[in-house]
Amino acid sequence: MKLGRLNHIGVATPSIADSVAYYRDIMGATQITEPFDLPEQGVKVCFVDTPDTGGTTGEGTQIELIEPLGEKSTLNTFMEKNPLGGQHHVCYEVADIEEARRWFEEKGKRILGPTRIGAHGTPIFFLHPKDMMGQLTEIMETPTEGAQV
Repeated sequence: MKLGRLNHIGVATPSIADSVAYYRDIMGATQITEPFDLPEQGVKVCFVDTPDTGGTTGEGTQIELIEPLGEKSTLNTFMEKNPLGGQHHVCYEVADIEEARRWFEEKGKRILGPTRIGAHGTPIFFLHPKDMMGQLTEIMETPTEGAQV
């Protein structure tokens, strides 16, 4: 299994609208998607593109803004502890999600829930923070041409 590039950093927020204004007006972001609901994950999502970092892939990293969607959102627990929001997770790409899942399981890493479709329209799963140096980690299959975001 080979870990791919850092795709995005998930940032929880009590208000996507306020966070979009911050990234646009203070940080100078110009590439921001329209917010959309992911009811199966209990969140509203919006992506902010960072400029090309000139790294090995030539692609910038995204900031994924996530806001709780409804009273049953799993993000509500995070927001109760962090009412202003903050970094929620990091997300790395892999070529084959099932190979990655088996690899992490063989390494004894706890996977939180089933593999499901994430905000980019590709399969994802999350790894328990206690197994990943305290960081909730999302693993996603590399999006193909024409992916949702």
